[in-house]
Amino acid sequence: MSRIGRKPINIPAGVEVKVDGSCVTVKGPKGTLTQKFQPSMNIAVEGAEIVVTRPNDDKENRSLHGLTRTLIHNMIVGVTEGFKKELEVNGVGYRVQKQGTNLVMNLGFSHQVIVPETDEIKIEVPTPNKIIINGIDKQKVGQFAAEVREKRPPEPYKGKGIKYIDEVVRRKEGKTGKGK
Repeated sequence: MSRIGRKPINIPAGVEVKVDGSCVTVKGPKGTLTQKFQPSMNIAVEGAEIVVTRPNDDKENRSLHGLTRTLIHNMIVGVTEGFKKELEVNGVGYRVQKQGTNLVMNLGFSHQVIVPETDEIKIEVPTPNKIIINGIDKQKVGQFAAEVREKRPPEPYKGKGIKYIDEVVRRKEGKTGKGK
């Protein structure tokens, strides 16, 4: 039995969960999330808990059991607390700023890189070398952060580029320049 799939999910106060067949809608103080799951998974609201069960021990159902439970838990965490990713910009002359709803980045190119904010994703720029991405959908926050990082990933020689705040860039040594 899946250890994660077996755990019931507590529904905090102020969160409303509606299960319609394989479609789950979670409504909370930060917003509403709706997601369809595999119809074979049994999702039931029992009091102040959500219980996910599987019909049998087929390999596919075993793998979907824990995944379904985790996705529903992430929906509940998203509408109550939200998710955030922090990025750090390193490099001489590299800086970011927010102009209206756009993130404007100077990353050593001949032009500025502009990334617009979406309805689900909010961007904060507390300092010229730090970006904070907030949202209620964990997958969309992670995808948006990956797309921003992709504009100038960190390089291994000087460590210049955009990296996650907890990411460790493996540094390389440059050429030694020894003569013959």
